[in-house]
Amino acid sequence: MFEKVIIFDTSLRDGEQAPGATMNLPEKKHMAGQLESLGVNVIEAGFPASSPGDFEAVQAIAGLVRNCEVAGLCRCHRNDIERGWEALQQAANPRIHCFLATSPIHMEYKLRKTPEQVLEMIKEGVSFAAKFTSNVEFSAEDASRTPLDFLVRAVDIAIKAGATTINIPDTVGYAQPEEFAERIKYVLENVPDSDKAVFSVHCHNDLGLAVANTLAALKAGARQAEVTVSGLGERAGNAALEEVVMALKVRQDYYGLTTGINTEQILQTCRALSMLVGQPIPANKAIVGANAFAHESGIHQDGVLKNPETYEIMTPESIGRTNTDLVLGKHSGRAAVKSKLTELGYSLSEEQLAIVVDALKKLADRKEKIYDEDVEALVLEEVYRLPDQYRLEEMSVNCATAGVPPTAAVVMQVRGESKQFASFGAGPVDAVFNTINSIIGANPKLHRYAVNAISSGTDAQGEVTVRLEYQGRTAVGRGSDPDILVASAKAYINALNRLEMKNGGI
Repeated sequence: MFEKVIIFDTSLRDGEQAPGATMNLPEKKHMAGQLESLGVNVIEAGFPASSPGDFEAVQAIAGLVRNCEVAGLCRCHRNDIERGWEALQQAANPRIHCFLATSPIHMEYKLRKTPEQVLEMIKEGVSFAAKFTSNVEFSAEDASRTPLDFLVRAVDIAIKAGATTINIPDTVGYAQPEEFAERIKYVLENVPDSDKAVFSVHCHNDLGLAVANTLAALKAGARQAEVTVSGLGERAGNAALEEVVMALKVRQDYYGLTTGINTEQILQTCRALSMLVGQPIPANKAIVGANAFAHESGIHQDGVLKNPETYEIMTPESIGRTNTDLVLGKHSGRAAVKSKLTELGYSLSEEQLAIVVDALKKLADRKEKIYDEDVEALVLEEVYRLPDQYRLEEMSVNCATAGVPPTAAVVMQVRGESKQFASFGAGPVDAVFNTINSIIGANPKLHRYAVNAISSGTDAQGEVTVRLEYQGRTAVGRGSDPDILVASAKAYINALNRLEMKNGGI
């Protein structure tokens, strides 16, 4: 019998801390539903005390998810814990996740506390959280740079105070696999009540070792892995859920461990998050990249044709990769579209379904083939988009040879009023953005402009991601369309709408 590893997904909390990865409430709810379908054990839905938006998201997800635990992150402060429990109490299986830094550098410069004061804060914080629920997790922030003896003291106090899960994070991606495994073993062997808690690890990828460190820790005795979909997270990211899960599955002979993850939902989950945050999955990404099961070398092709196991250690089907050709078009009915959406993991109301069907028919007039990715893009564009203050109506772009600057004419809605303008630019995209700026009377700074093809073929939809800054606030916008200039305008306007929602507007 294989021991089970608890999969704790923090894509909606730590993952969302990645620059440009902010999601709105409908998007977070959809992603939580997808994570539940994937079979994760714990969803860390946010940091309730950090902002009203995070509180609302944790509260909404706590009321939505029934088949896995929902966690809220809290500092070891009473106010944080009270706010966290307020957001979590409707959850079927709530978890309060407390944290406090334990490394010398964090205690001295960030907390400005002595080691003894930190230990007292751990005791008080965990004890207070345990009054609300028996499901309390404690994280020793920057544990990989914490002296072992002090880490043992901190963990011992947390368990005695009521923590049932202990997380040993490699907060800054500093640890090396063998070293980290030894640290886990040391804590397990030297904390008197280590058998009364599940030990967890949360590894960052600053040195590219997040997955390796996570697997080494699991081999050493940890039984919870804190991960994010596609490794999304601040700085270089976190341990990737799909890589940890598939490593445990493919090499079960080595680890002797299992998870409850429905691996056939992995690709769908990664693709959903990619579209929500506007960050394409790299072609060479392990497990889910476009090239992960591609074979160009003649020797490899010959081997795979004779026996796939010659060069494939897992099957494409095991992670949900299937033929993406979709026989849907302008003549497809609601039933066919609803069936495909259900297959892709979307549960829409009749009103939302009608919106998608209408958008799909319009797209089918412009594209010969429609792929799953096209349908997902339509759902995200038309259903999960927030109410707009700005909306594109019509646009026209003219380009010519050198010496004649590109021009763009744009008609758009601005707070319910139709406005139009035409302007020049250094290139067609620049002309479009300049024209939109003239219409709204503002000039946000463009920090990022990225283009990605959603599907294959010359008529593929282009997906554009932009990142704008205005008066110290930033927002990421996404847009898709077979016309890359229209997609660019949609992305720019989407970012403006997100800026509008933040304090101060535009």
